[in-house]
Amino acid sequence: MEVISDMLQPYKELVGSVAAIVTIGQMFSGSFICYDIYKQGNTRGISVAPFLGGVVMSLLNLKYGYILRDDKMIQVNFVGLALNILYVLMYFNYTSEKVKVWAKTGLAGAFTAALLGYAEMEDPALVENRFGTIITAFMFYLIASPLFGLKEIIRNKSTEGLPFPIIFSGTIVTFMWLLYGIILKNKFLVIQNVVAVVLCSIQLSLFVIYPSKRTAKEKAKSKAKKAD
Repeated sequence: MEVISDMLQPYKELVGSVAAIVTIGQMFSGSFICYDIYKQGNTRGISVAPFLGGVVMSLLNLKYGYILRDDKMIQVNFVGLALNILYVLMYFNYTSEKVKVWAKTGLAGAFTAALLGYAEMEDPALVENRFGTIITAFMFYLIASPLFGLKEIIRNKSTEGLPFPIIFSGTIVTFMWLLYGIILKNKFLVIQNVVAVVLCSIQLSLFVIYPSKRTAKEKAKSKAKKAD
C-alpha cells in the first residue's frame, strides 16, 4: 500500500475532489427511490432504512471529518445529511405506517447521539482509531443490509426491492474513497472501502443473475405459497 500511496500522492487533490463529487452524486440516487414512491403514491415494498441509515452515517462521518480535519469529508457529509433528511421527510409524507417510522427515527437518533457523545468524551489520542472502528462496523452493516433478504431474492428469483441506484452508485463511490484512503494512508478508510466495494459488487451481481421485476409466473407462485 505504501508504494501505491506514494505513486498516487501527486493526485491527492484530484482524487479527493472526484471522490467528493461522485459521493454527492450518489447521495442524489435516493431521489430515484423517492420518485418511485411518488409514482405509486405510497411506500409499499420500500424501506425507510436506507434514508435513516444515510442520516446516521452522514452525521458520524461529519464528526469523523472534524476529527481528521478533512474539509472534503465535512463538505460532502453536510450535503449528505441535508439530502437524507429530505428523503426521510418525503418517505414520512407517503407512508401509512407513520408510528413505525417515528419509532425507527427515534432509535436512529438515540444511537447517533450516543456515538457522538462517546466521541466527545473519548481521549483525543484514541478517538480517531476507535471512532473510525465504530463507523467502519456501522458502514458494513448498512452496505450488507440488502443481503439480509438474500433468501427471499433467491426464492423469488427477483431483485425487486433492492435499491439499484444506491448500490450501483455506492460501488463507484466506495472505490474512489478507497483510492483516497490509500493516498491518506488511513487504514480505516482503506478497510471500510475494500469491504464496501466487495459487498457492493456481490449485490450488483444479483442484478445480473435475477431480474429487477418478478415475472407473472413467479408472482403467482408466491401468492400460492402464501395461500397454503
